[in-house]
Amino acid sequence: MNLSVIIPCYNEANSIEEVVKSVNDIIGDEGEIIVVDDDSTDGTREILKKNIEGVLARVIFQDRNQGKGAALRSGFAVATKDIVIIQDADFEYDPHDYPIMIEPIVNGRADVVYGSRFKGNRPHRVLYFWHRMGNGLLTFMSNMFTNLNLSDMETGYKAFRREIIQSIKIEEDRFGFEPEITAKIARGKYRIYEVGIAYFGRTYAEGKKIGWKDGMWAIWCILKYNLQGR
Repeated sequence: MNLSVIIPCYNEANSIEEVVKSVNDIIGDEGEIIVVDDDSTDGTREILKKNIEGVLARVIFQDRNQGKGAALRSGFAVATKDIVIIQDADFEYDPHDYPIMIEPIVNGRADVVYGSRFKGNRPHRVLYFWHRMGNGLLTFMSNMFTNLNLSDMETGYKAFRREIIQSIKIEEDRFGFEPEITAKIARGKYRIYEVGIAYFGRTYAEGKKIGWKDGMWAIWCILKYNLQGR
């Protein structure tokens, strides 16, 4: 696949090597993997240096912990393939969904594709009720301002034509990236598609990192980036 896979990574020693190998099996020699380590402290950096850097992927080591948005910003800047996709450093999202994700772009119908955890017939792990309600609220608020009809604005699976994502200035360092990029894509009048994907969410005991404070910041970002310049 002519695909740049950006993997932001923070303290994922238990999964990062297996994730990178799985992505590599899917995209083959035509694609590229860019891992951005956000100053991990659990041994992830050592695994990347020993088993992955220069062998399976290009690795960028952040000099301090900044957050997912900052890691993505670093990864997007060096991507070289026609399509760029975000892959979390665990197995909440399945790399086997890449063909589904990029098909609208490959066929010339879309500029950006969101992978929805709430559409289609792919398997979904059943987890937290209030997370689902919070996601629905954030998506609803974002849609009100962008006039889009997304079902899952907060999804971690997003694919872009490379020239589009590299033309957008990303300001958010942490999880505010999702509402920020959605607002800026909507303002750019790009062709947006949404496809159903599988989702195997983690519990907090298994390493899930996002919490209610991130949700509150997302509301601020929805307001900030949609009202900016009006």
